[in-house]
Amino acid sequence: MTLLVFGESGQLARELGRAGGVTCLSRAQADLTDPEACAAMIRAHAPAGVINAAAFTDVDRAESDEALATRINGAAPGAMARACAGLGIPFVTVSTDYVFDGSGSAPWAPADRPAPLNAYGRSKLAGERLVLDAGGAAVVLRTSWVVSAHGRNFVRTMLRLGRERDHLAVVADQIGGPTPARALAGACLVIAQTLRDHPGHRGIHHFSGTPDISWTGFARAIFDQAGLAVRVGDIPTSDYPTPARRPLNSRLDCGATLAAFGLARPDWRSGLRDILDELEAAT
Repeated sequence: MTLLVFGESGQLARELGRAGGVTCLSRAQADLTDPEACAAMIRAHAPAGVINAAAFTDVDRAESDEALATRINGAAPGAMARACAGLGIPFVTVSTDYVFDGSGSAPWAPADRPAPLNAYGRSKLAGERLVLDAGGAAVVLRTSWVVSAHGRNFVRTMLRLGRERDHLAVVADQIGGPTPARALAGACLVIAQTLRDHPGHRGIHHFSGTPDISWTGFARAIFDQAGLAVRVGDIPTSDYPTPARRPLNSRLDCGATLAAFGLARPDWRSGLRDILDELEAAT
């Protein structure tokens, strides 16, 4: 099964690029600010399926450039989904826990009502709706807190800061499931392959790492596994203001994904060990 992947240098795209039978498109090859060009690229390649691993991911910048974020995160995947529906091939696009307002403490289920707090979440929600409206064998896969050995992510930031300081203050009241990009890539591949034979599994699904934890707890786990003596202090989100509001509750209910695709939540602790090993091997 030959899959076309939008994205090449991002965390998810890099992990997908390690798989066989995958063609990754760079920004130069596929400009997501031109949704119809993306659709034309799909028709030109005529792949067995498509995974959209590209996105506007700068959450704070989206507050000042929501139109661009919505074009990339909304219109582009919508055009891709319509092209895939026209060809009768599966389409998988990745969305985010940020489509929810983060209230309460219960894990968010796929059918729960979205209410994004920020422009980034609104742009991703627009993409979700356009993808599902296309009517094809498409899955919107919501995830949270993606980490890997490359790109900009919490693990790499904590390691950099942990080598510079012996004390850090980290937000303690945001709870979610850190998700290794490698596990997310594997999930996207399984879903794309399953949709080919079982298009009825289309719709919204959730996939995030386990166990759920606060950013503070995750930071302590990173320093512990990396052998860095860093004291981590708890602060509330209100003490770390950002242009975009963040949800406090990013827990995701992934039960439907397990039932439909046999994909259990990955343990981020073993994923973190793999990330640290990869970073050490690269030095």
